[in-house]
Amino acid sequence: MITNCQALAEATVETQPYPHLVVPGFLRPDDVRRAIEDFPRLDMAGLFLAEATQYGPFFGRLLEEMQGAEIRATFGRKLGIDLAGRPTLATVRSCCQAKDGRIHPDSKFKLATILLYLNEPWAPQSGRLRILRSATNIEDYAAEVPPEGGLMVGFKVQPNSWHGHRPFVGLRRYLMINYCQDQAVRDSEAARHRLTGRVKKLKRIFGLGRIPTDQNAEIG
Repeated sequence: MITNCQALAEATVETQPYPHLVVPGFLRPDDVRRAIEDFPRLDMAGLFLAEATQYGPFFGRLLEEMQGAEIRATFGRKLGIDLAGRPTLATVRSCCQAKDGRIHPDSKFKLATILLYLNEPWAPQSGRLRILRSATNIEDYAAEVPPEGGLMVGFKVQPNSWHGHRPFVGLRRYLMINYCQDQAVRDSEAARHRLTGRVKKLKRIFGLGRIPTDQNAEIG
């Protein structure tokens, strides 16, 4: 396997302010490098439906494994959720814009979320995921996680699953796997992402929405 499911099985689940876990070393360094090389080439902000992007074979294997039975079962046991038969929605983000990272709890159609970061070692103080205690204060956090390559974060989606990060502009790659309530809502969300992805690409043709990736920038 590409992923270290044993590390997931051994990870500590923190229950406050909501059930979440952090798994460093979920990918080996060499596999992080290969995943970055095969990651979809996107120089636009926003989430894109993974299946609607172009990527290399190694990332394709990783994408399949991340939605597979072993991670599903292990992750579900860790959070105390039965994820059997729940459809997955896989999205990718390559670039971060200034407005990204605003505090949010994740949409109600999601049961649980996995974030797998695929970046080089992370030096900036901004752009670090924060597990938050409230919807109003980005500085009131229970944990702060640098989005470094191979690190996985997972959490149970509930009304208070607030998270976000301080503003950052530039490359900030991750693969997100969401376990959805049912197939109908999964397909609806996939269709929405497919449409917005086309709109973003159309705007890019006219010079809109491109994020410079040659220089990362902290804001504030």
